[in-house]
Amino acid sequence: MIPGPGLDPFIFIWISGRIRLMKSQLEEILKKVQQGKLSPEKALQILKDYPYQDLTFAKIDHHRELRKGYPEIIYGPGKTEDQIIKIAQAIIKKGSNLLITKVGPELYRTLKKKIPRAKYNPLAKTISLRQQKPVLGKGKIAIITAGTSDIPVAEEAVVTCEILGNEVEKIYDVGVAGLHRLFGEYEKIRKARVIITIAGMEGALPSVVAGVVNIPLIAVPTSVGYGASLKGLAALLAMLNSCPGGVGVVNIDNGFGAGYLASLINHL
Repeated sequence: MIPGPGLDPFIFIWISGRIRLMKSQLEEILKKVQQGKLSPEKALQILKDYPYQDLTFAKIDHHRELRKGYPEIIYGPGKTEDQIIKIAQAIIKKGSNLLITKVGPELYRTLKKKIPRAKYNPLAKTISLRQQKPVLGKGKIAIITAGTSDIPVAEEAVVTCEILGNEVEKIYDVGVAGLHRLFGEYEKIRKARVIITIAGMEGALPSVVAGVVNIPLIAVPTSVGYGASLKGLAALLAMLNSCPGGVGVVNIDNGFGAGYLASLINHL
């Protein structure tokens, strides 16, 4: 396969890689059928929506789990109740684990009628259902908040980490307003394999923690704070300008993004 005129070489390499991956997945399914490990009917069911299922308003990437190790996760805002429920039902039907983020209890009450085993975390505003046991991470992920007001974002990270197969250590309300609280938890923090720190206001906590550990640290700014915090922008800028090495920063209130990245690191 030779790239055509005007096709960026990097895009060509990416497309070629995806084609090779899809081919290997198809070969694996056919081998299982040949070996009697998979029935032709089941193989046909798997391949029915290869590589995605088109619901017109959404194209559900069922093969994301094969490519990345994790199934597609539903971001709730901007979608109607009916759209979220139909996407969730399609994911459940394929046997994958379900995670929906940033949704309220009203949606959960409606969805639970269709998916009774789904669970709601009112702090995290997540709906989840584990249907299969994920590959376990190699160590603990410590999730640390500066204040109690940061816990909703932390809980979104907790739910994400857990459904992706990680053990979590919660350490809440240990911000710079009272550093003795943080150092009282130092042994727990030191034993973690990855750290997520979550803070609003001036966003100082990640810098403090990163200065005393040799562990990868993911910083999450929150929209907690008074007017000049600019709904989390001040904390975001502070974290991006963190002096200690080893600090990576995700977007404001993005507990899911932090949990997902921490899980990737913890599975390496």
